[in-house]
Amino acid sequence: MDLAHAARAQHAPHAASSIDRSHAMDSQQVLTAGQTGLHLLLMIAAPIVLVVLVVGLVVNIFQAVTQINESTLSFIPKLIAAIIALTIAGPWILSTLVDYLREMILSIPRMVG
Repeated sequence: MDLAHAARAQHAPHAASSIDRSHAMDSQQVLTAGQTGLHLLLMIAAPIVLVVLVVGLVVNIFQAVTQINESTLSFIPKLIAAIIALTIAGPWILSTLVDYLREMILSIPRMVG
């Protein structure tokens, strides 16, 4: 028994023996869960980001053509577009997040044991 393990066992004698390392998640499960989470993040953010990007591009082209350099002119349309996109895509985003969270919570017993 090394010194670090002995020190842990001395401070929490019942905790050292109750940890079972055979049911711990392996690195592949952790990477898969992280990859799935990042993929979901991109999927739910894409509709709003794309709408705001397109509206910003149109407003910037309009500003360049008319030579109007008003900062609120670019902010307000993007804000309105984001609210409209969130209103339209909101139910899909919410159901996707709920399905993902349900899947992750139900997979805890498989990952641990």
